[in-house]
Amino acid sequence: MFDCILIANRGEIACRIIQTARAMGLRCIAVYSDADAQARHVEMADDAVHIGGSAPADSYLKGDVIIQAARDMGAQAIHPGYGFLSENPDFVEAVEAAGLTFIGPSASAIRAMGLKDAAKALMEKAGVPIVPGYHGADQDDDLLAEEAAKIGYPVLIKAVAGGGGKGMRLVEEPSAFAEALKSARSEAKAAFGNSDVLVEKFVTKPRHIEVQVFGDGTKAVHLFERDCSLQRRHQKVIEEAPAPGMTDEVRQAMGDAAVRAAEAIGYAGAGTIEFIVDGSNGLRADGFWFMEMNTRLQVEHPVTEAITGVDLVEWQLRVAAGEALPLAQADIPLNGHAFEARLYAEDAQNAFLPATGRLAHLRFPADVRADTGVRTGDEISPFYDPMIAKITVYGATREIALSKLRKALADTEVAGTVTNLGFLHALASHEGFARGEVDTGLIAREQAALTQSAPFTSQVLASAALCGADLDRENSAQGFSLWQPLARRIDLQSGGEDFPCTLRFDSATRVQIETPLGSVCATRGPARWTLDGRAPKAALKAGNSVYIFGPNSARFDLPDALDRTGSNGGDLDVVLAPMPGLVKSVFVKNGQEVTEGTRIAVLEAMKMEHLLLAQRDGVVAEVLASENSQVEAGAALVRFEPEEENAT
Repeated sequence: MFDCILIANRGEIACRIIQTARAMGLRCIAVYSDADAQARHVEMADDAVHIGGSAPADSYLKGDVIIQAARDMGAQAIHPGYGFLSENPDFVEAVEAAGLTFIGPSASAIRAMGLKDAAKALMEKAGVPIVPGYHGADQDDDLLAEEAAKIGYPVLIKAVAGGGGKGMRLVEEPSAFAEALKSARSEAKAAFGNSDVLVEKFVTKPRHIEVQVFGDGTKAVHLFERDCSLQRRHQKVIEEAPAPGMTDEVRQAMGDAAVRAAEAIGYAGAGTIEFIVDGSNGLRADGFWFMEMNTRLQVEHPVTEAITGVDLVEWQLRVAAGEALPLAQADIPLNGHAFEARLYAEDAQNAFLPATGRLAHLRFPADVRADTGVRTGDEISPFYDPMIAKITVYGATREIALSKLRKALADTEVAGTVTNLGFLHALASHEGFARGEVDTGLIAREQAALTQSAPFTSQVLASAALCGADLDRENSAQGFSLWQPLARRIDLQSGGEDFPCTLRFDSATRVQIETPLGSVCATRGPARWTLDGRAPKAALKAGNSVYIFGPNSARFDLPDALDRTGSNGGDLDVVLAPMPGLVKSVFVKNGQEVTEGTRIAVLEAMKMEHLLLAQRDGVVAEVLASENSQVEAGAALVRFEPEEENAT
């Protein structure tokens, strides 16, 4: 076994690896960028090395710098985590050439599975079922359109390199193919440096079921399946294990196929075989097809660990050190049910735009597994994936586990940035999901309902007003006297609406809170306030905002009475950058007439492309941003001539 390893990653996965490695007595070396100098993974490690600037290309993708750091610090092996260099075969070869061990598969195995077209040909030869499609080397646009017509619409365009939903477009009719192909190529080129694509038949009611495999370079075993069908824009949202509706027959067939796939390439370490599954008529042994292999540890590996009791990172370390597979196939247990929910800094009510901000408060329930790379006080950086945490729960049955997931999400508290917490709770409460009726289109079909905010109640507004007035703090009533004002106004703002509240003090322990939705009587007892005899909503004041926690979480801003000039957020004369990012393309020029919905620009942020559209008809007065320029959130990109000047 190694004495010291270097973790070539950041965030929650770096923390996860350090946790197991240190439990095994290993010394852990972290690497960090400028933005991560004070990060949690740096704090957890035994030592840390600065490797460059904040952008991944200047730090976490600099393989030579990382390898030199490992040698300088006396590390014997490098664990890549997921993302960044984890599936880069050139990096694997460079690690081994430096006399170090790469904790993962061989470069040849990664190459075999790195290009989806070549991988599918290899899998077909190994007897693994594949989806009908075009996987050829000829990338002529007209040929691809012809092949799509032969396959039959709808089709899926997919980048041959990489994964994570990047470079992937669903095309439902021939007229949309050319534009979708152009967009997929552009995103694939930016993400993977390779614009080649393949075209496949799109299964109309698909489920995404993947099998966790583990190999020693010759033989492989599987650790059962995970259902990852709850996706948005091909990004997984909630994962579970085992898959709902799975039978012993189908599990055997999928597990055997996954093991054949791993053994066909001499796979060593943890990997995942992803299958697209026809869910229209229940799970069948002839109704699944190979999609791709992830030659690394998956983000969602905790659900597999929960149902098997296996520490997959420990297995990675042991097999990389030359040990045999810890368990034979027949000895791997399958017990209970587990769910994982991905908590992101993103605005579910604003097209899921990624968010930044400093975490003023972060707390997880004590009885759940929370994999996180951030703490209270940390900044959500625009340079990396905006994940805050993975919340994992386990129960004896699916029903119990899902109930625990709903409670865990309701009891998780985040302040300082917008999150998808309410969306996750709505999804976990969805009746169809509770029945196990899952497919990859569920979120898209139900998105309006899943992202709709619950209407505020007088209890919510009174809780926010109490917190905004700092009366929820311990000893907040000390110093109260009748010489102080007997009424205090607290203005709350949310979603562009004003909610003026007035607190009328009867005494230090009794306050009438008048809200636009009705009056609430607040009474202070020995331990806490009650609102009309009920406990107030959990709340926290951070800066000029109040956060309400619980299933229907909310944020209220407290406007400064001396500065109520308003913002230009609703100004249709200007197109603003909704987040920090790189201006990838600008489609308009000065003097151009546009109509509502015209493409204005593409902003690349947090590894995704975001298309910005005109919000009204008009004439472009000035293009304020150039292509390949970095802009901050709220930066003006394009200005239109005022509407009155265009009136005829």
